[in-house]
Amino acid sequence: MDAKIVKRSEKSYIVEVEIPYGRAMLESEVLIQRQINKAGSLATGESLLQFDTDGAPVAVEGRKMTSKGKIAKTYQTPYGDVTIERHVYQGSSGGRGYCPLEKNAGIITTATPKFAKTVSSKYSDMGGVRVQKDLEGNHGRRISKSHIQKICDVVGGIASVKEDMWHYKIPSVEKEVKTVTLGIDGTCMLTVEDGYRQAMVGTIGLYDCEGERLHTIYAAARPEYGKRTFLNRMESEIRRVSQLYPDAEYVGLADGARDNWPFLEKHTSVQIIDFYHASEYIGKVGNAVIKNKSEREEWIRRKCHQLKHESDAAEKICPEMSDFLKLRTSEEKKDKIKSAVTYFKNNFHRMDYAENREKNIPIGSGVTEAACKVIVKQRLCCSGMKWKEKGASVVLTLRCLNYSDDRWEQFWNKIDRYGFSLAV
Repeated sequence: MDAKIVKRSEKSYIVEVEIPYGRAMLESEVLIQRQINKAGSLATGESLLQFDTDGAPVAVEGRKMTSKGKIAKTYQTPYGDVTIERHVYQGSSGGRGYCPLEKNAGIITTATPKFAKTVSSKYSDMGGVRVQKDLEGNHGRRISKSHIQKICDVVGGIASVKEDMWHYKIPSVEKEVKTVTLGIDGTCMLTVEDGYRQAMVGTIGLYDCEGERLHTIYAAARPEYGKRTFLNRMESEIRRVSQLYPDAEYVGLADGARDNWPFLEKHTSVQIIDFYHASEYIGKVGNAVIKNKSEREEWIRRKCHQLKHESDAAEKICPEMSDFLKLRTSEEKKDKIKSAVTYFKNNFHRMDYAENREKNIPIGSGVTEAACKVIVKQRLCCSGMKWKEKGASVVLTLRCLNYSDDRWEQFWNKIDRYGFSLAV
């Protein structure tokens, strides 16, 4: 029971499909999907033909090309495979062939745009085997893992190459953007070439005058020495945001890693050490010197409250922690106290938590910490996973597009509008 086109006009066509009844509802739904997929494949093939030429010679980049005739090729669609005959062109001196249909319709490898979009979206969230199972179980589509990988490699390549040319609009926000936070952090992943290496993740958060987050932009890059790709990516995003919100206050938020701060200081007027990292050092000191549990918990609570709510609290707490070094205790515990004292002394100027809270400026880098987990860990650090440079780059590129609100749709709209032949 195949689908068939029963009527055509200049503007549309009608597809007829027969759907059998099933013995149970689940079986009926499977039969419906199977037949709808047949109709969808037929309709996609019909729609593809409108992007072909009539066979007349064409000019491509100044070269005259003539048709070698219609040659059949199978394309992957959201509904199934479809084989159609389309014109393939070649120049008089030979060389690589040219297919107007594929360029005009936005074919990616052999996938239609909608199917490439579906596959790459799923691949940004799960591995190739899981994508295979999802497509077959939920869409009635069987496709090889290698084909999934090939589609996603091309889509990721387009996104990477067009990164500097395609600018993405920030979704409209109802409230005024008062604060823009910049956060960067690294998290380890397993690579094929060098073992565990650090992938970089960055966030740009837009906040209103009440300190409510309105929008977040994600950036990430595979492990690399020098972090050049990542830092260039972040600078591009920062430049675009600063053009939109020149009057906002730009705040750098990160943990105590030294190599984060030169970049953040370059782009922000205020720098803040993540409050929860700072409070962890207070906890380490309390655990090292106060034996009684209730007294220890109370001391930690009071010091964290003081750090968060009192002006110049870090400068007041630091000498108190230093005094604990006079106690008779183990060298291991003294080392913990010393590390906390050093951490505080190095970051007094980034611990104005009370003042920043009064201004409704965020004092925690939780958005960036979460991004490390969501963008990298949940996808690239599953059991048994090892990554080559290209594979990691593709996944991180797709994932950042998919997790930054509205960017995924904008990316595909740009492919539809501008094409991508120069990118691949």
